[in-house]
Amino acid sequence: MELVKGRPENIQGRLDKEIRVYDLLDSLGVSYNRIDHEAAMTMEACGEIDRILSEGVEEGVSICKNLFLCNRQETDFYLLLIPGDKPFKTKYLSAQIGCSRLSFAKPEHMEHYLDITPGSVSVMGLMNDREKKVKLLIDKDVLANKYFACHPCINTSSLRFCTSELMSKVIPAMGHEPAVVKL
Repeated sequence: MELVKGRPENIQGRLDKEIRVYDLLDSLGVSYNRIDHEAAMTMEACGEIDRILSEGVEEGVSICKNLFLCNRQETDFYLLLIPGDKPFKTKYLSAQIGCSRLSFAKPEHMEHYLDITPGSVSVMGLMNDREKKVKLLIDKDVLANKYFACHPCINTSSLRFCTSELMSKVIPAMGHEPAVVKL
């Protein structure tokens, strides 16, 4: 595994949704680094990937858990970005967003709204939420690091770019207003 700058030179065999992420970042002038790797389905599988993403970065990188949640009626959907090492307790989040009985959303909803599959959940999936059905929630600790890391809608690559650009360019371009929460 090697950390490289920007999009892959050869896009043959890569999914359209991954290429759309690179197109968006490039169109916004966001500078990013990328690493290709074996499928990483869990936070535990990301240890070596995280180490490489953090190379040469003294300020720290926010490696996030991305949780796709919904209310009991499956009418309200949330994408929660939380530090990878932070435990998730639904009662703290529910109280802040005024939604009781949060649970993990079904894979069908994830694919429908974000065009991503389990294990590939990423803030970048919001670019596919044309109906604006998914509310973005970001734990304040994610914003504490200079750099942010995520998948480009697939779990065989990971990206690193400035957290400030996530907030000032990427999220606004996807048309979502984030709510900052404290968990």
